[in-house]
Amino acid sequence: MPALSMFKSVIIFASILLLVSAEDGKCPPSFDCGFLGLIKFPFTSTLRPHCGVLPIRGCEEHNAYAPKTIQLINSSTSTSYPVLQVEPRTIKIRDYYQHNNIRNRSCKAFSNNITLPHTSPLASFYIKYNITIFRCNHSLNIPVPKNFYKYSTCSEYNIYYGPANTEMPRGYKWPSSLAPCSTVQHAVIDKCSDDPFQCMSGHTAIEVQLSEDCEECLGQRRGQCQLDSEGKFYCAKGSRSWVVKMVLGLVGLLAVTAALLLVMIKIFYTRRKKKNPTNQRIEIFLERYGPLQTKRYGYSEIKKVTNSFRNKLGQGGFGSVYKGQLQDGRYVAVKVLNELKDDGEDFINEVATISRTSHINIVSLLGFCFEGSKRALVYEFMSNGSLEKFIFEGSVLMTDCQLDCQMLYHIAIGVARGLEYLHKGCNTRILHFDIKPHNILLDENFNPKISDFGLAKICTRKESAISIFGARGTAGYIAPEVFSRNFGTVSHKSDVYSYGMMILDMVGTRKNVKAQVDHSSEIYFPHWIYKHLESNQELGLRIIRNENDSEKVRKMTMVGLWCIQTDPSTRPNITKVVEMLEGTVELLPMPPKPFLSSPSAFPVDSSSESSIVACHS
Repeated sequence: MPALSMFKSVIIFASILLLVSAEDGKCPPSFDCGFLGLIKFPFTSTLRPHCGVLPIRGCEEHNAYAPKTIQLINSSTSTSYPVLQVEPRTIKIRDYYQHNNIRNRSCKAFSNNITLPHTSPLASFYIKYNITIFRCNHSLNIPVPKNFYKYSTCSEYNIYYGPANTEMPRGYKWPSSLAPCSTVQHAVIDKCSDDPFQCMSGHTAIEVQLSEDCEECLGQRRGQCQLDSEGKFYCAKGSRSWVVKMVLGLVGLLAVTAALLLVMIKIFYTRRKKKNPTNQRIEIFLERYGPLQTKRYGYSEIKKVTNSFRNKLGQGGFGSVYKGQLQDGRYVAVKVLNELKDDGEDFINEVATISRTSHINIVSLLGFCFEGSKRALVYEFMSNGSLEKFIFEGSVLMTDCQLDCQMLYHIAIGVARGLEYLHKGCNTRILHFDIKPHNILLDENFNPKISDFGLAKICTRKESAISIFGARGTAGYIAPEVFSRNFGTVSHKSDVYSYGMMILDMVGTRKNVKAQVDHSSEIYFPHWIYKHLESNQELGLRIIRNENDSEKVRKMTMVGLWCIQTDPSTRPNITKVVEMLEGTVELLPMPPKPFLSSPSAFPVDSSSESSIVACHS
C-alpha cells in the first residue's frame, strides 16, 4: 500500500534523525544480553560500563547461549562468576569453588567468602538470601546460643550458625557470646538444620540497593545515575534538541493518519479471515471445547512479548524458540511453529489437552497463539535449559557444571513421576513419544520438567487404540515397536523405552561403552552393561565417587535395562519404574538379557499403513 510505505519511510527517517541527534555517552534504557533477556540499570554491559554499577561480560556475543560473566571487584585478578539470571535489582551468580566445597563437605566452605562491590554514591550490595557463619576457636568453648546450631567437625574452629536473614525479626541482634568469633556470609537455599551443608548454596543472589539520590534521579527526574571524574554522584538528564522536537512533531502529525490506516487494514483482514474455512473450523472447535485455562494471544501480542523475536534461544524442525517477558515480569519461552500447512485442529486439540495438565514435573503452558497460519506456544522459562547440555560431552551447549549422582537420581525420579502423571494422572492419557534429554528442562533448582509435546498422542479413557502414521521420536530413543509392528503394539510402554535410553545416557553408560569398545565392533551396548552387572564388575564411570553413588548408578542402570526390553510386555509400566527407583537396589531383580539386535538396526516401516497405539493399561 502506498500510504503504508510512506509511513514506514517517515519512521525510518525519524529514527535516523534521532540517532544523529543523540549525544555521546548517553545510556540506552535497556540492552539485549542473550539468554538473560533485556537488561536495565543498575546492570550494564562491558561496552558501556558507565551506564550501570555491575557490568556483565558477554552480552555482545551473537550466540544467545554464550556464557555471561561478571567481576564483582574491578581488578584484573578478581574472580569472574557465571551469571545465571538477572531480575530487577538482583543478579544471580554461580560460585563453582563454593559449590564444590559444599558438595565435598569441605570446611573450606566456611572460609570462602564472596567479596561484594564497595558501597558507592550510587548503590550498596547485599546477599539477598544469606546466613551468617561464626567461626570460633575451639579454646573459647562457647555454649550454643538459643535457636543456633553448632558444627564441630572442622579441625581449626567450631562453626555456629542461626536463622537465615529472611527468618530473623526486625532489629535482631547477634548473641554477645559470639563477639570474639570471625564471621562470613553465605548464600542459602533452605532453612538450616544441624547440617549446614544442606542449606548452603553455590548460587548467590546479589541484591543492589540504590541510594536515595539515585532513586530520586530515576523516578522523579527521569534521569541517569552517573559518577563524575571525582567519583561524586550526579543525575544526567539530556535536554531535547530542536532535531528531536522536530521529529516528535512530525511523527505526531502522522499518528492520526496511521491509526486510520491500521483500522482499515484490520477491518479488511477480519473480513477476509471470517471467510477462511480453516479459521471457521478452528473457531467452531474452540467454542465446542469450551474456555481454555491458558490465555489465547494475538500474533501482535506474541511479537510484543518476545520484543519482535529478538532473543532467540534455539531452533529445530518444528520452528524456533525465543525468550520473552510477560507484563507481570515473568520470563517465558515462546515456541513459534513453522507455517501452518494442515487444518490446525490437531494443534488446538493438543493445546486444549495440555493446558488442563498440572504437575510439578510437566512444563507449564501459559498461553498459545493461533492466528491465520501463525502458531505459537508460550511456556514457563526454565533458567537452566535442557538436561542435554549437562550430560553430553562435546555438545555445543555443554556447561562447566557436571551434575553429581544425587542430582541425576533426583532428575530421573522427577521425569518418571511426570510420565506417570501423563499416563495415569490426567483425564486423558497422553503418550509423549519423544522422551530424551533435550526435552527435559531444568529450573533454577534443577527440578526436571517434561516439555515438547509436538509428537504426543492423546487417548481418551474410552478408547482402546488409536492410529499413528510413520515413526515418531528421535533416533536412539525410539522403541522398536514404533518402527515395526512385528515387535508388538505401540503403547505407553514406548515412552518407557525412551525413558530407559535416557537414564542410561544420564549415568553415562552409553558413552562409556563407546569409549571402551572398538568402533569397528558390532557389540550392542546393553549386552556390555548386562555382562558387567551380572558379574558385579565396576562400570568405570567418572561420576561415581563413593559407595552411595555406586548404588544409585547401579539402580538407575538396572532400571534402564528393564525399560529398554525389546518386547513391550516385558517392560515395566512407569508406575513400577518409580517404585523400582525409590526401592533398594538389593530388592531389584536382574532384568532379562537384552535382545541380540541393536535398535539402530531396526528397520523403519515405510509403508503408508498406520500403526495401532494401545491406550489401555
